[in-house]
Amino acid sequence: MNDRKIRVLIAKPGLDGHDRGAKYIARALRDAGMEVIYTGIRQTPEAIASAAIQEDVDFVGLSLLSGAHNTLFPEVARLLAEKGASDIVLFGGGVIPEDDIPGLVEAGFRAIFTPGTSASDVVDFVRKTFEESRRKQA
Repeated sequence: MNDRKIRVLIAKPGLDGHDRGAKYIARALRDAGMEVIYTGIRQTPEAIASAAIQEDVDFVGLSLLSGAHNTLFPEVARLLAEKGASDIVLFGGGVIPEDDIPGLVEAGFRAIFTPGTSASDVVDFVRKTFEESRRKQA
């Protein structure tokens, strides 16, 4: 069995400059043995999609607190699909109202993590989803 590390890109789309949570999750994923690419704050959806493809990641995690998640998250999903990378698993987090989550799931996000979610829940989601994907490919 291939023991390659899970590759995750963590990004902050839009004008939101608050990155404490994104850095916390990036560190938790790295400490759990994953390869993590953190793109920094104020990234465009285009830059995020391009980086995800260039880095050949398995997951893209977006963090947003500004309220623009209904625009920016689906745009990242659209661009990845347009570039033939719809196999990259998307997840998001931040201050996202419960009423907005179904639309984000419909746009292609496998999970949305709201305030109070533990880092171990995010790590578990990534590991479980990766293993499920590998079993389907086998």
